[in-house]
Amino acid sequence: MGFQEIPHTADWALRVWADDLAGLLAESARGMNALAGLVIIQDSRLKRKIDFEGVDGESLLVAFLSELVYALEQEGLAFDQFDLRITGHKLAAEMAGGKIGSVARIIKAVTWHNLKIERTTRGLEVEIVFDV
Repeated sequence: MGFQEIPHTADWALRVWADDLAGLLAESARGMNALAGLVIIQDSRLKRKIDFEGVDGESLLVAFLSELVYALEQEGLAFDQFDLRITGHKLAAEMAGGKIGSVARIIKAVTWHNLKIERTTRGLEVEIVFDV
């Protein structure tokens, strides 16, 4: 599992890879946090459960990351631990995180630009573009 920032002309982009879809979503969230330079206040830990249903892996990825962007913007919360279970096109997520101490760069949205999860020699891989 891993992620790396990749060049993009106007926005920010990540390449993410993992063994399975749950791992890909979790690693995408970690990568998004790293891109934003998030620092979570460790003495404010909390847990949250969310559930999504999508039509495919890409829709689950966008819904999941968009929920994290919403929590950051509207609630001042970020999550850094993920227990994700995917059954068919349903995602059940248990997450742990806390209040944001600082953010270096603001991510406005997760885009659908050229978003396609593909099977590669590393497992599943996707490139995600973030609107900034």
